[in-house]
Formats: sequence, C-alpha cells, structure tokens
Amino acid sequence: MKAHMITYGCQMNEYDTHLVQSQLVSFGADLVDSIDEADFVLVNTCAVRGKPVDKVRSLLGQLRKVKSQRPLVVGMMGCLAQLEEGQQMARKFEVDVLLGPGSLLDIGAALESNGRFWGLQFKDELHEHIPPSPQGKLQAHLTIMRGCDHHCTYCIVPTTRGPQVSRSPDDILRELDTQLAAGVQEVTLLGQNVNAYGVDGGARLAGYPSFADLLRLVGRSGVRRIKFTTSHPMNFTEDVAAAMAETPAVCDFVHLPVQSGSSRVLRRMAREYSRQEYLGHIAAIKKHLPNVVLATDIIVGFPGETEEDFQETLSLYDEVGYDSAYMFIYSPRPGTPSYKHFADLPRELKTERLQRLILKQKEWSKLRNAGKVGTVQEVLLRGDAHSEGFLEGHTRGNHPTVVPRAVGADGAGVYPVLIGHSTPHMLYGQIVGADGQPLPEIPRLEPQAAALSRPLQMA
Repeated sequence: MKAHMITYGCQMNEYDTHLVQSQLVSFGADLVDSIDEADFVLVNTCAVRGKPVDKVRSLLGQLRKVKSQRPLVVGMMGCLAQLEEGQQMARKFEVDVLLGPGSLLDIGAALESNGRFWGLQFKDELHEHIPPSPQGKLQAHLTIMRGCDHHCTYCIVPTTRGPQVSRSPDDILRELDTQLAAGVQEVTLLGQNVNAYGVDGGARLAGYPSFADLLRLVGRSGVRRIKFTTSHPMNFTEDVAAAMAETPAVCDFVHLPVQSGSSRVLRRMAREYSRQEYLGHIAAIKKHLPNVVLATDIIVGFPGETEEDFQETLSLYDEVGYDSAYMFIYSPRPGTPSYKHFADLPRELKTERLQRLILKQKEWSKLRNAGKVGTVQEVLLRGDAHSEGFLEGHTRGNHPTVVPRAVGADGAGVYPVLIGHSTPHMLYGQIVGADGQPLPEIPRLEPQAAALSRPLQMA
C-alpha cells in the first residue's frame, strides 16, 4: 500500500498525523508525497473554524473524482470526522474510512476491513500509546493531554476531542526519552489546556504533578529547549511562570490566548476570567520573565461585540504589547452554544475590525522584532528556506529567522545568530562563531552560472 496524508489544523493534528503515519509504516505501507502516487489518501481535519472545513469539503470532492477513475481508498480523521457535519460529508463524498480523534489506533482494523469503517469512540489505550520519534528532526511535539473540560460558547473542541484526559507522567517521560535518543533538541508539550494538566474533571489525579512541576521534570531530562501550547488563562498559576524562570531549558515564550479585551464579551464567550484577571496573569509572567515573548489568540466580531468592546481589545493589545497574535473573525460552528443562541454580526463589519487589529499587530511586531536587531539569538535552523542559499528556523522566542548558509554551519542545527535586520514577521541574521564574528557565507551561484555548472546530458 502507498499512503499519503494531508493535514489541516493545529499542532495536535500534526502530532496525530505522525502517530498514524507510524502505524501505517508498521503495517508495511509506503508513505508517498502526492495523491497521484497513493492508493490510500487520509485527510486529517480541523473543525474549529469554517475555512478549514471548506478546504476539506473541496478536497473530498476532488478525491471522489479520482476514485471514479482508478482504485483509491479515501479516509478522513480528526475533529471534523467526529461531528455530524463531517459524517454527512463522508457519506456525500464516499469516504471509506472515518476515524475520530479518540480512535486513531483503529487505523489497522480500518485497512483490514476492505470496506467502509467508522471509528468514533474515545479509547483509553490512545493515551498510553507511545509513537516512535520522528527521525531526522530537531524538534518534536509531545502530547501531555487530550480533550478539554472548559465549554467556551464558540468552541467545538469539547465535542470533537472529548473531556480532558491527562497522560501519565511516566508515559510522557518515556516518549521524551525516545525523542532525545533520536536527536530531538526542542520539544513542544501539547494540550488543549496545558495549565490544567493533572486535574481531570475538576479533580487532582493522584500521583500526577502540576503543570509547573511537569515543566521542571521535563527540564531535568536533558532536552535543550522546551515550549508548550496552549494555555488557558483560567488555569494559569504564577508557579508556571516561576517554573519557567527556574528551568533553563524552558523558552521564554508564552502563548496565552485572550480572545477579547472586553470583560463583557469574555462573559458571553464563557471564558471564566475578566480583562483584569488576564492582565494579572501577564504581570505575573513579566515579573518572573522580564524578557518574555508573548503571543495570543484573538477572535474579532464575536456575536454582540460593540465598537466599544472592540476598542477594549485594541487597548489591551497596547497594554500587553504582544510580540505576535493569531487573529480570526468569529466563525459560527454548528453544535456550539454561540451558534445556537447568538446572532452573528455582518461579515463586512467583522472583516473591517480584523483589518484594524492586523495593523495594530504589525505595529507591535515591528517594534518588538526591531528590538532584536544587534543581539545574538539562539536559532534552531530546520533546513532550506524558500530562497536558495538560505536556511530558515526560529529563535527560543519563536521568531521566524532566515540566515545565509555559512561555512561550517550549512545545515540543520542550533546556532548563535547575530540579527542584522527585521520586519514585523521575520528576523534576518548571520551565524556567528565562538568569537562572536559572523561565519563566512557559502558563495551562492547565479542562476546562469548554476546552469553551466551542471554536467551536459548526452542525447
């Protein structure tokens, strides 16, 4: 079997894709790079917003056409598969395999069925499963929990991924050991709400550390860099910021979604905190981590949001001074309380507000990134950038960074980089040596010279 996977959505989906790919390989499948090469195509879906759902709908339509022309097994997994909306799409587009986020280990049974297979249960064995580490990668994701016990009125995740289940610390550390043995230098701890780790259904699990203590445990493993996402402000404790400050491996980067700067809108969202409580968390973070890099999520145009509410979001952005933000217009999702009970705002109004927020974000990102010019940043370089002769990666603060290839450091790795230029969304620099001086760049051939350097092909 030749299998090809397509992934939409969050880092949790990327982790789940790797988990399923490792299962497919263990069954003897070859992973291929395109639909044209594959006889099994599996789409990992996202249901948080309408746009990724539309992308899946379009893709499934294309795959149905391919199925009419040659043998092809089509599968759909992930959050959309768990919803009636996704199951209707599966019927319409003749999807053969449907796996919810809790039934990923059913992939073997699905392939053996030789017919339509739907697995939509939340199975406990998934939480104990330790996938092999990705090979040849310097960074890896590590799921510490699945599901969510919060019920924000706009969010479909509690339905698609079920209630919160924390993985045992022993399983987390065992998986981390496999990643370190494979050469991973940066690990990102994943969860719908990492701050609530070890407190499932409102009760502390016996023998489970708090999230702050889990950070300390992971920090003692020898891993070079630790990040985590995502945090819910309701469960944030100052001890998390203290653990970050005490643990050198933990990066000074915090993604703390606020969603709105208006306490009134936050109540309608059922976010369980106010503007002032959120700002209290930011103050605690900055107290322990003066050089912290802060990112957030913001939903623009939530039902009932007034211009005054939106101005409060803009003012909160200025008060915090975020380095970056993921910004979205509100997307009504069937099955959520806000979809059922609240009237949506006009799309033109939501789009106009989003554009104003984007301008605010660019102002702050430009200012924050400019402050990195002239400094030396530790950059994990993953490999080739889009431009030939350059490498791309990210700093400990998650800033995307581009450098020219340098003599003695022309591939993936963790390097000191002197930042020489910045834009609102990118840092540019040069790799430096032990003396702090830039390493010489590897000469880049001009396109014409590169063509002449290739051996002639004889007819």
